[in-house]
This record gives sequence, structure tokens and C-alpha cells, in this order.
Amino acid sequence: MTSHRLWIPSRLRRGDRVAVVAPSGPVDPVRLARGRQVLTEMGLDVVVMPRVLNRRGYLAGSDAGRAADLQEAWCDPDVRAVICARGGYGATRLLGLLDWAAMEAARPKILLGSSDVTALHQAFAVRLGVASCFGPMPACQTLSDDEGPEKASLAHLVSSLFETEMPAPVAGDQVIVPGHAEGPLTGGNLSLLAALCGTPYALRAEGHIVLLEDVGEAPYRIDRMLTQLLQAGCLKGALGIVLASWVDCGDPTGVLIERLAPLEVPMIAGVPIGHGTPQFTAWMGADAVIDTESCSLTCLFRDPATAL
Repeated sequence: MTSHRLWIPSRLRRGDRVAVVAPSGPVDPVRLARGRQVLTEMGLDVVVMPRVLNRRGYLAGSDAGRAADLQEAWCDPDVRAVICARGGYGATRLLGLLDWAAMEAARPKILLGSSDVTALHQAFAVRLGVASCFGPMPACQTLSDDEGPEKASLAHLVSSLFETEMPAPVAGDQVIVPGHAEGPLTGGNLSLLAALCGTPYALRAEGHIVLLEDVGEAPYRIDRMLTQLLQAGCLKGALGIVLASWVDCGDPTGVLIERLAPLEVPMIAGVPIGHGTPQFTAWMGADAVIDTESCSLTCLFRDPATAL
């Protein structure tokens, strides 16, 4: 991560145009239609980029096509947020295909996504110096189930995206190491962070609060990935640790405590960010606070001068 504070893009107003892209896995058109309607009902002008429903095996079309949609959406001056349709796999394959100079010249805007989109959060922080939003996506379960979006998750997403709102603290269910930590938030999906080791986009936790989550990973694999981050120095200098969702991961609590408690920084667990329901939203790169008295993570927007 960059050592300086990231720019926080201006948050949204009703009527703003947002563009949906698919940088990772193939998109279910039925879920996308439901998720698009949810975004429209939030008061947004939703544009779906032309290649979103393409498919090539386990990817949403070719690398070149996915990169083109992402870059065109980011560089469009009328678009105020780029929203990833879903995760899966494939975002890391785009990092060498994007014209970073052209994207840096564009007005910063919100990037929203989670899971595999961790690769883009890291890259946008490093290459563009822009904070981004880790939260639910329109073609995924939380927003696009047949019975409608999960209400608490939707409300927290709205409060995180819109300038007239302020996201409430997200409560966890366990304090592992007591204390208070304040600093910019980084991290995301553990598998992606491990995969980025040795690249220009590797996690650099120094001076940051680190959020970690994953899905479908056995405890021994979580152990392996945490060990990789520790041995690579990626967690050196972390101010605090937020253990978020670990859906279908068995019971990883023991290994998480064993590997991370020796960092001796404030650490809370059971924070519903990442996968599962509810799925709350966090701003990567914005200031955040771990408060172990309330066992919560709070994202802050204290300096309007950094909003473009």
C-alpha cells in the first residue's frame, strides 16, 4: 500500500450514473437484472457495460474485454462509481492490461466490490492512490436473491455510498486482543492477499488496520496463507486486525488467534463483512477505528478536503 493517505472519492447523490462491470467470474443474468433494479431503486442511473454478460469458462469473457469495460467505465467522466457485478476469479489477470496512466488522469470515483475484487482494491490504492469500497455486489446473493436484498446489508451499503449518509459501526462478536486502534483500513480477502505476495500490489499493513475474510477455505489453508503473509512481512506494523466473515471455513478461530494474536495489536472477530448475510460495507483506505469496548469497526469520513 502507498504510505500516504488515499484520496476518498466524492460519495454519491441520487441521480448519479454508475457503471456495472464484470472483472472476475461469469455473471448470472437473472441475478444481474435483480441487482440492477436494486441500484435503480437507490436512485442511481445504472449503465451495464457491454461485455458484462460475456463468458469464457470460469471468466466473464476475455481478459482484454473485461479490462476494456473496467477502464472505459473508470475513464468515463459521466460515471461516478464503478460497481463490480460479482467476484469469483479473474481480477488479478487484468492488472497488467489496464492503462494506469489513462486511469490516473481520470477523475477519481468509487470502486465497489469484494472477494476477488480485493485485487483491484489493492491495485487502485497503489497505482491510483484512491480509496475504494469493499461491499456487496449486485449479482451476488445479498442484493439479488429472489425475495429481495437483505435489508440491513442494503441500508449499510446506502449509508456508505451516499454523501448525505454516515455508515454505522459494524459490530463483531468477539474481542481477541483488547485495545483501541485508529488508522486507514486495508486488507480484504485472504486468498487474494496471499496471491498478491511478491507483486507490486502486495499488502503493506504498516500504519493500517487490516481486515481479513475468506470463504470456503479449510483452517489449514488459512494457516498457510497467514503464514505466507507473516513471512513476507506483509503484516508488519499493523495497527489492528479485524477478522470478518469466514463462511464455509469450518472453525478457523484457533488458527487465526494462534497466528495473529502474537502481533499484539487490538483484534476483534465476527465482523459481518465479506461473505454471508448480513454483509456490511467498509471503505478501504479511509480512516477506521477498532473499539474493543463495543467490539466494533467504524469507518470515518473526517476530512472533506480529501474528497474530489
